[in-house]
Amino acid sequence: MSATSISGRQSLPVGVVLAGGRGRRLGGGKAVAQLCGRPMLSYPLAALEAVLPEVVVVAKAETELPSLPSHTRIWTESESLQHPLIGLRTALELAAGRTVLVCAVDLPLVKPALVRLLASAEPEAALAVVAGQGDALQPLLGRYSGRALELLRQAGPEVPVRAAVGALELQRIEVGDPLELFNVNTPADLARAATLLCGPGASARLPI
Repeated sequence: MSATSISGRQSLPVGVVLAGGRGRRLGGGKAVAQLCGRPMLSYPLAALEAVLPEVVVVAKAETELPSLPSHTRIWTESESLQHPLIGLRTALELAAGRTVLVCAVDLPLVKPALVRLLASAEPEAALAVVAGQGDALQPLLGRYSGRALELLRQAGPEVPVRAAVGALELQRIEVGDPLELFNVNTPADLARAATLLCGPGASARLPI
């Protein structure tokens, strides 16, 4: 199913890969960490591009990024603060009122079908449609209305991203396969992600 086959009852969101984190626990930039011979950034980027006609990468000016296709646009975070909300707010600000569908760079197992489900959900009053599994909510995999920006701006740096997003009127999409929400934060996570993607013995290399 192509991006244009999603119901015309709503405009398609801008796809956004959030890549501005430092990756301290991983030992370096997550975007350039290698999984099965590919940079980790390439996985969520491909999942979004399979569904959405417009996809960008949000990162800080100093973020190390891998070589990207020539058509890929980069939106730069203006705030130096390290907080997941900064990338989300930047995406909404630069989308200029349009809806965005965000996926964190450290979610390499997300499949296009889940992106399509988030893109096509039609909430009545919700400001966000967010993926979750069981009791766990993944706020960095979801679709956000431009109307969510003002409320997210009110959250200070001490507020965890889950709490800030949880305060919104949101719709939850239950993810059938919890591995799609597997989050790469540590070297052990990186090795497991490589195994899940490509099988035992698959290569995983930390950023240098």
